[in-house]
Amino acid sequence: MNVDKAKKRIAKQVGKGFKGYPLVTIEYFGEKPELATKVVVQFILEEGAEPQSQTFSSKLGVCNDESIQTVILKIIERGNVSSVTEIAGVSRLLQD
Repeated sequence: MNVDKAKKRIAKQVGKGFKGYPLVTIEYFGEKPELATKVVVQFILEEGAEPQSQTFSSKLGVCNDESIQTVILKIIERGNVSSVTEIAGVSRLLQD
């Protein structure tokens, strides 16, 4: 799938707002605000449930990585997700 198409479909889901559970939360991380090198996708089945997390990374940037964006979209679609939230911007990546 084209990266722009995947990003638009994800943005459309985010734009719908909170519609209940299951919920997917997407947060981008990076050392610089203009380059996200890591994304964490959390899936929460129901209120109070423990989140299931999946992490993806790319040195060239996860926002424009076609395979990563497509996988995020597939998580949303296959999880029959009601709500998708995205943390705005790029959070600071803490070094271990």
